[in-house]
Amino acid sequence: MLMASHFTTYSKVWFLFLAIALGVKLSKCANITIINYCKETVWPGITPKNNFSGDGFELKQGQSAVFTAPAEWSGRIWGRTGCDFDKNNNGTCQTGRCGTGIKCNEPGQPPASIAEFTLGETDFYDVSLVDGFNLPIVVKPVNGKGNCSSTGCDSDLRPNCPSELALKLNNKTIACRSACNVFDTDEYCCRGAFSSPVSCLPTNYSRIFKTACPVAYSFAFDDPTSVITCSSTDYVVSFCSSRNKTQCTNQGKNVTCNGAYGLKLLFQTMHILLVGLTTMISLGGVMF
Repeated sequence: MLMASHFTTYSKVWFLFLAIALGVKLSKCANITIINYCKETVWPGITPKNNFSGDGFELKQGQSAVFTAPAEWSGRIWGRTGCDFDKNNNGTCQTGRCGTGIKCNEPGQPPASIAEFTLGETDFYDVSLVDGFNLPIVVKPVNGKGNCSSTGCDSDLRPNCPSELALKLNNKTIACRSACNVFDTDEYCCRGAFSSPVSCLPTNYSRIFKTACPVAYSFAFDDPTSVITCSSTDYVVSFCSSRNKTQCTNQGKNVTCNGAYGLKLLFQTMHILLVGLTTMISLGGVMF
């Protein structure tokens, strides 16, 4: 029995390394590097779809962190601003809060600029301003296959936010709310008689968002111009960077991005590969 077990494990390892050599994708996990280029501290919030028990942490100016999204993950990433957490990581934020802790345990509160992902054989991603705007945010794929273009909103909508949408603190606009959030009507919220692509059309307010950020979601049925598809890739989500100037490449073990500070980000893909290899062996995913 031991010989048989040993041979099976050896065969699995050989098959997996053969798959690597042939370029077979072993895992659908995606590494999402989150970078803060802003001149202020940002607290990224992360929540999976239909489950508000998520993640969250602090990023000072120039800092980055890697979130590993599991296979078939769907969820949202956004930046929280003006947060004040105590030594137990309890507190609140001026914008984008998702509960009373540094890790999200409630849905994110508008207004917030949001990066949305649905990962699988083909990934779908976009940046949404449907819930308003609080920070410039850009999503950049890394060496993916398909229509892997960058997307996002790299303009700052706060200085020119219409007064009726402006969220202010001490006479300073800290975010730009959506018309739905402010007026709560069926027309602005694309519900009731306005709940279809035929009846829910751009409004003067959504056009302001679309003009400033043409590749971002500006209202609920903005899909044709705002949702990007890609496969076999990792991602970089950056706050306060340029959509056109940020370049990310995969060079062996390293992902390198040059943006506002020429920041270089490193994470160990071989470690990730070995974790996936060990997991597949332990699950008995390959049989001979």
